[in-house]
Amino acid sequence: MVKQCAVTKKTVKDGKEIIVCDETRSKLLPVLQGIQQKKGYISDKDMQETADRFGIHPVEVYSVVTFYAFLTSGPKARHTIRISNCMPNIMAGSGKIQKEFEKALKIKKGRPGKYKNIVLEETGCIGMCDQAPAALIDGELVGNITPKDVKDIVRRLSKKPLTRRDYA
Repeated sequence: MVKQCAVTKKTVKDGKEIIVCDETRSKLLPVLQGIQQKKGYISDKDMQETADRFGIHPVEVYSVVTFYAFLTSGPKARHTIRISNCMPNIMAGSGKIQKEFEKALKIKKGRPGKYKNIVLEETGCIGMCDQAPAALIDGELVGNITPKDVKDIVRRLSKKPLTRRDYA
């Protein structure tokens, strides 16, 4: 099987020019995810240091950070609720769940509200279509959310960081 390379680069080895697969960019996303997980966001300084580390232009790092919804370039709220808006979730009532969160948080999607430490966002498929409506809450998958669950989730989020066990 021939290895497919999205990007190649030419190098000179023993006086011969060879073309090699440039896998630098394939390692970029895991590094950025690590920074995001550790710090909560990826600062301009982090992007510059990552670009220097990979030997690429900082705009390439910036474009990756701004492309992926789960990466952020600035500090956000302490808790993030991402409601899946893929078709199975919409059909299962994700819109109703979103409205319940907006009502409970006194917030509109993407804007701070009463609970300034909680932000509400929509996201594409999170792989929980079989348990729709589903959400990603502080990185934890939560499925089969009912309107009754919303107030309880908000109450617990406003008091302390949640663990996976809190949603069960």
